[in-house]
Amino acid sequence: MTLPHLGLEDCQRLAEDWVKPYHQNYLAMYSSVLGGVVTDPFLMTIPVDDHMVHRGDGIFEAFKCVNGNIYNLTAHLERLERSARAVYLTLPASLEHITDLVIGTIRIAGTRDCLIRLFVSRGPGGFTTNPYECPSSQIYIVACNPSVYPEEQSTEGVFIKSSSIPVKKSYFATIKSCNYLPNVLMKKEAVDAGVQYTVSIDENGFLGEGSTENIGLVTPDRTLKFPRFARILKGTTVTRVAELAESLVANGKLEQVVFEDITLNEAYSGAEILLFGTTFDILAAVIFDGHAIGSGRPGEIYQLLLELLTRDIENNSALHTPVFETA
Repeated sequence: MTLPHLGLEDCQRLAEDWVKPYHQNYLAMYSSVLGGVVTDPFLMTIPVDDHMVHRGDGIFEAFKCVNGNIYNLTAHLERLERSARAVYLTLPASLEHITDLVIGTIRIAGTRDCLIRLFVSRGPGGFTTNPYECPSSQIYIVACNPSVYPEEQSTEGVFIKSSSIPVKKSYFATIKSCNYLPNVLMKKEAVDAGVQYTVSIDENGFLGEGSTENIGLVTPDRTLKFPRFARILKGTTVTRVAELAESLVANGKLEQVVFEDITLNEAYSGAEILLFGTTFDILAAVIFDGHAIGSGRPGEIYQLLLELLTRDIENNSALHTPVFETA
């Protein structure tokens, strides 16, 4: 078998023909390897010998820009910094400079609403597991169109099930690394089972997290409970919601907000189960392992928390990083 040996002209021809339906969602990408931003998806590439590609040796964050303001960027960058320290990875730029890179990428993308994925890799330099063969870490920033979810997931709720994938050890669970194979397998479980999400269960029978989502429970006595962060990633959305939920305690809609272990049986008998994530904000789970949760429909606390978070995203200037100059 003889394979074609492609040259520069061949690659230029392929670039003209290389158009996929999902490319319309890729708006712009900054690459420290290239030293700038590209808007052609054909050029949105990472070197094959970058350790993030062949070893998952990198960290990432995902956050969004809404109406020209990046929401809660400081929380995401602080978590990025914590993840970098945990894996002994030197950030290639200061957080201030990374902020400038993110803003610049969104400006070139030419949109006021997008999802940003920020990756920091160990960098290219070889194919072994030795991190010291990489001369320097690299940063990649991708601006995409916002994720779109079926409206009925918000109005009717979603189905979830317990996952068979083992919970990560605490050291790795609390790092937002690019080694997401367990998370991928959890999502595969959900799709194969015909539900929207799966939830990990630890060896003691306590709820963990979804493939990319945190979970919460409203008990019949109106306590809002979240699993402790010992074996799960500390999500920025669930952390902010827990803060906002204190206003519901103040007005009597909730009795308290706590972080403690949650058993499966407690979840099955809960009044509401909630999912939290950057891309969809909050969803109500109405079926869990075949058990109807509460009334079987999204509940009052879900509606109240979603309203609080939506207002926070849109109007809380203290958590906004403006992308465009104001007149």
